[in-house]
Amino acid sequence: MADVALTAPAIEARHVAKDFSGVKALRDANLVVRRGETHALLGQNGAGKSTLIKILNGVYGANSYSGTILLDGKPVQFASPSDARRQGVAYVPQEIEVLPQLSVAENIFAGQTSLGEGRVVRQRRLESKAGQILREIGLDIDPVAKVAHLNAAQRHLVMIARALSTRPQVLMLDEPTASLSSTEVDRLLELLARLKRGGATLLYITHRLAEVLAICDRATILKDGVTECVLDRGEITQEALIQQMSGKKSVALFPDRAAAAAGPPLLEVERLSMPRRFGVNRALHDVSFSVQPGQILGLAGLLGSGRTEILSALYGLLPCTGEIRVAGQPVAIHTPAQARTTGIAMLTEDRKQKGLLFNLPAGHNITIGNLRPFARHGVVDRNLENRAVLEQMRSLHVKAHSPMSSVAHLSGGNQQKLLFARVLFSKPRILLLDEPTKGVDAQTRHEIYRLIIDLASTGVALIVVCSELEEVLALADRCLVISHGQVVDQFDRGDGSEERVLRASARTQVARSLETS
Repeated sequence: MADVALTAPAIEARHVAKDFSGVKALRDANLVVRRGETHALLGQNGAGKSTLIKILNGVYGANSYSGTILLDGKPVQFASPSDARRQGVAYVPQEIEVLPQLSVAENIFAGQTSLGEGRVVRQRRLESKAGQILREIGLDIDPVAKVAHLNAAQRHLVMIARALSTRPQVLMLDEPTASLSSTEVDRLLELLARLKRGGATLLYITHRLAEVLAICDRATILKDGVTECVLDRGEITQEALIQQMSGKKSVALFPDRAAAAAGPPLLEVERLSMPRRFGVNRALHDVSFSVQPGQILGLAGLLGSGRTEILSALYGLLPCTGEIRVAGQPVAIHTPAQARTTGIAMLTEDRKQKGLLFNLPAGHNITIGNLRPFARHGVVDRNLENRAVLEQMRSLHVKAHSPMSSVAHLSGGNQQKLLFARVLFSKPRILLLDEPTKGVDAQTRHEIYRLIIDLASTGVALIVVCSELEEVLALADRCLVISHGQVVDQFDRGDGSEERVLRASARTQVARSLETS
């Protein structure tokens, strides 16, 4: 392949601007992605990255923005994502967009189920080709399985498989690793490297700077809707990226904290079990642990290990057996309402499908389910509600014009803060956090870490699921390694490592393979 620096642009944006109801998302965005390169598009939450990439893919169609888009040097105006796809531009959004009631294969080839052979859908061929694409990206799952039965990370990989099914010339990925563990991230980065060697052009949005350092040839940085700078490969360092995005030097990502004081457990779980369901690995086997007030318990493991299922069972989202005790008293939790009654709250990993209500403004997203304190004789006092909302938004630094701001137009980091505001509104004693920093920038991530540590200091017991091993090892007082729905290792803060987690997971995988062979 020719040197990337010498190749012609594959896709360009010149002086692009767009606003939402008078709010400027892009002011003067410029981008040049050369053929055969992996190009990072970076910036803090709200910088305009996702808006620009949606214009480049036709999500925001012609006449909805100003400026010029060029594909292979020729001006284009994509009418829709399908129009962009027909011309060789594919896009994997940050938000999960799947058809839950269809199979994995049908989701991969959505809109092209006939595979170009007229109106007849050849189901077996469809499933065979889907299986081939799934194997290419390392997703071991049956193409016949219903997408409704997959977790968020698996659904995101199905979306990547869908984008690759058209063999695009330009592949744009918005936070593709946000739901993946370190092993799945490595597998995806290997896939992207293979695509690049095959001549593909990649535009890559991520907040994980290590991925930029690992795979990207150049980086364009947006700030407040304007192109701040373009860095070549030799100029890309973590310090340079952080300083260009924020104007500040990097600070320690994980705040210091004292160890939790010893005391009786607030939450005790014994023999938590759940049968395998829907043909995917969602089984739990005799999971037992306890969490003290002020303690952070981390759950580490690979994709499909059962981490999310543990939180879902504790919150009453999935049926399970075993015993759960809160402050020494047995509790029956079959629904989220029962969980909240016992003082348990949960932050979901899927803020679009299971968290935010996009038909309601920002403020109502915070108070939904928490209206009782503002009700007088069955009528909500809106003034009282608004004062409480503004206080929550200020304390969590939610950047929105008002409580009536549209959730859809907020950045991913501010959407995540809204979810935190909601779960904290009821002042829970036990907080379950599933991927709490998914899809947020370094500054917002630091704020969330500070919030988690502050909550622990007030006596809240926290259970945290993080796909990034560095994150869970740095935050947790104690860590459980989950593999195939069971605890395969555990260690206290300072005694573990990424290698230890991966080795424990690998041992279990080998043992399971021997059992089934």
